[in-house]
Amino acid sequence: MSNWALVCTLVFVGVTMALSLRQKLGLEKEIAVGTIRSAVQLLLVGYVLHFVFDTNHPLFIVLIVAGMIAVAAWNAGSRAKHIPGIRLRIAVSLACTEAVTMALLLGFGIIDPTPQYIIPVSGITIGSSMIVCGLFLNQMKREMEASRGEIEALLSLGASARQAIRASVKRSVRSSMIPTIDGMKTVGLVQLPGMMTGMIVAGADPIEAVRYQILIMFVLASSAALTAMLLGRLSERLWFTKDECLRLPEGRHTS
Repeated sequence: MSNWALVCTLVFVGVTMALSLRQKLGLEKEIAVGTIRSAVQLLLVGYVLHFVFDTNHPLFIVLIVAGMIAVAAWNAGSRAKHIPGIRLRIAVSLACTEAVTMALLLGFGIIDPTPQYIIPVSGITIGSSMIVCGLFLNQMKREMEASRGEIEALLSLGASARQAIRASVKRSVRSSMIPTIDGMKTVGLVQLPGMMTGMIVAGADPIEAVRYQILIMFVLASSAALTAMLLGRLSERLWFTKDECLRLPEGRHTS
């Protein structure tokens, strides 16, 4: 793509801002900031990856993956700011998912142990898992409100915090995985995913692009399940205070 073609893509941003103005949505500033940030971030990442691919040093791969996990954990954790320690649990869940995924991919020789494969696949895995974490936390907040009476009743009957919240965690894990599962059911029929589309546009054989996309879809399915279950288990106790009072989403505690 030429620089002129890249500049011309701003017409899509212009259309979005025009629609926001016409409908009085007040999103013009956010759209402008998002456009600038995304362009700058992607350009910086492009130069960083160019350097890392040339050096091919394992340390840079680890640093980039660690940075991805840190940013993803911070972003997903904003969904439940009132829960102390939730970002750490998210980071641990993402790190475990990444470690298991890479161990299997590299151990079975599915991908080559080079930055060109490890970093993009890690980015897709961590990014998808971050969304799963966000969905899980959103659902847990709804569960805490909707099932508050049930949870408090179980606590009053002598159940532990983990036993009282178990059903809510299971429902939240299930809810966070549904978009990934639905995506698997409709991939290729409703949409052509990003990796497959990118490879085809770059001139790759469509069959080869499909093979890589199948790999990514299977990886995303397993990472979604692993991340949701890990986060559910690691965060169970965080939804209660030390004296086992339920933490409400708005930051108040039950008495």
